[in-house]
Amino acid sequence: MKQIIQSFKTGATILEEVPAPQVKRGAVLIQTTRSLVSLGTERMLVEFGKSNLISKARQQPDKVKQVLDKIKTEGLVPTLEAVFNKLGEPLPLGYCNVGRVIAVGEGVSEFKVGDRVASNGQHAEFVCIPKNLVAHIPDGVSDDEAVFTVIGSIGLQGIRLLNPTLGETIVVVGLGLIGLLTAQLLVANGCRVVGVDIDESKLELSKQWGVIPFNPKSGDVVKFVEGITGGIGADGVLITASAKTDEIVSQAARMSRKRGRIVLVGVIGLNLSRAEFYEKELSFQVSCSYGPGRYDEDYENRGNDYPLAFVRWTEKRNFEAILQAISSKKLVVNKMITEIVPLESYQTIYGEIGSSKSIASILSYKEQHIENPSNTIQLKEASFKEAKGVIGIVGAGNFTKMTMLPALKGSGAHYKYIASQGGVSGTAMAQKYGFSHSTTNYKEILADQEVDLLLITTRHNLHASMSVESLRAGKHVFVEKPLALNTDELECVIEAQQASGKTITVGFNRRFSPHAEKMKSLLGSAPMNVIATMNAGFIPANVWIHDLKVGGGRIVGEACHFIDLITFLTGSKVKAVCMNAMGINPEENTDNATILLQYENGSTGVINYFSNGSKAYAKERVEVYSQERTLVMDNFRKTEGFGFKGFSKLKTSLDKGHKNQFHSLINRIQNGGAPLISMEDLINTSKASFAAIESLKTGSWVKI
Repeated sequence: MKQIIQSFKTGATILEEVPAPQVKRGAVLIQTTRSLVSLGTERMLVEFGKSNLISKARQQPDKVKQVLDKIKTEGLVPTLEAVFNKLGEPLPLGYCNVGRVIAVGEGVSEFKVGDRVASNGQHAEFVCIPKNLVAHIPDGVSDDEAVFTVIGSIGLQGIRLLNPTLGETIVVVGLGLIGLLTAQLLVANGCRVVGVDIDESKLELSKQWGVIPFNPKSGDVVKFVEGITGGIGADGVLITASAKTDEIVSQAARMSRKRGRIVLVGVIGLNLSRAEFYEKELSFQVSCSYGPGRYDEDYENRGNDYPLAFVRWTEKRNFEAILQAISSKKLVVNKMITEIVPLESYQTIYGEIGSSKSIASILSYKEQHIENPSNTIQLKEASFKEAKGVIGIVGAGNFTKMTMLPALKGSGAHYKYIASQGGVSGTAMAQKYGFSHSTTNYKEILADQEVDLLLITTRHNLHASMSVESLRAGKHVFVEKPLALNTDELECVIEAQQASGKTITVGFNRRFSPHAEKMKSLLGSAPMNVIATMNAGFIPANVWIHDLKVGGGRIVGEACHFIDLITFLTGSKVKAVCMNAMGINPEENTDNATILLQYENGSTGVINYFSNGSKAYAKERVEVYSQERTLVMDNFRKTEGFGFKGFSKLKTSLDKGHKNQFHSLINRIQNGGAPLISMEDLINTSKASFAAIESLKTGSWVKI
């Protein structure tokens, strides 16, 4: 299928060929008929992309600080590589989509094949959208009208926050598409509406709907509003403009009555004057997109609706309200359509987007009905007959892009597939690294007899099940940590591995670092004390890694790295675990904890996993004490030895062992040999991570 994407690095807009998405549980697959170009939002993205690095940095000072901190802890070259990889990400454009349902996912009962629907889908021939972001289109509403649904709901949410009443005077600042829709809705609500813009054509259009137009070029907008309200001021101001100046919010405050309300929908400068707000006791609120539910994983992606009695207007219900307003002719959108352009002629819109005076530009799509769009595309001709080390990758997230693919360079692997959920990120990576195929259906990789190694980098809850599927399909498996989230999953993996005879490797890369290998060679097999500290960094509570069902929490999902590393250094197995966590009643998904490990050979391990430290401090540190000797490894860049004959220091660029692990893995697949990490170690490390959580719950040591 074809989809419009933008290069974050150059700002170029491209019509790309990508695999169509598969329908997911709780979602519907839609064949697009129309999509609306949000000229304000998309112009901003394109102009940002076209700006140089210095300009990008000035616009994102918080990101600059993160980069400087990363340079301090990890070095200049790895940081620059990470920055340029980030800039190379393709950005799918669009969020106002209309089409027809061609497939319904499991758990969806409110839609059926053939339904006409509006959604926040992108500019793509096919989109897969969760059911709470999709709304039925009434019979009397055309596709050209329905495409205004999502952008209209942005204005509607601003109105709901403003809470206007019949007869109030409301000022709408900025009569772009959202502003015009908002002004119409306010008029329909019985308000006296003042529309402010410097574009006379938009002012004339708004006048047709009963809006009082005002051009700031013609005079003082504050005095104008005071004049038409008898010196009282506006009851409410809704800002839908996009500008960098602070003057807009200052004017909004000065034109408001005492205890007036100001709601921001657009993007403006926000250096507020306390005096302007204090003297009138003004309220100010920023509106978030389409309404309640936005950015809530449970609502948007898991399909859990808010009870109507307690949350009357959600995203979906706002969509439906806009469609009803269009159907009843309370909201007239046809007069705002400037142009309707075939998808293939998209540059007619995007080529002039920086200077366009259009109000609403619509992309039209081919009308032919396609029941089963292709989930796989071939990017280049390639033969893999008789080749060994043919790989397929499932997952196209940050680890694949920033770590795995750079580490695989020069390994001798043969690149065939990358599977990604949406198709865009996977295709971009496939093109950059020379893969022959991009797919949104990983089962096609399992069915391909030429692929002998599957590399899995999905979210943690899929690791065990995908590993089992892959082993049963006769593939060797690399799975990024953790191997499993619980004992039942682990048992399934063990059974599948034993039945298949294929190898499974987990991404415990630290043991392959030259620093870990040097430490191992110096220590020998005597009992030792190992202290590993991870300054993991704060991750917000709503991120998936903290969800025990999806990410497993950071102890199971990340601290397992250090259990494996200490196991490697000691040459022994964990026999008992005890974990203590910060706080009076710490939760199972804590990420501030200390883990104590007892090993069969008498060694001890301590893992300090903390998320409450400074990101300017080095991320990882390992200390080993044995036979009156000490080793200190600092962030996989420097290892110092004390009491060792012939060794004092090892210095490298940041090297956590990824390249060594992947190159060794490909060599094993091509030439045979023992697994890189024994199955016994993988099982022991997994069980030790589960035991840590069990110990936290019981307050006691847990034996493995």
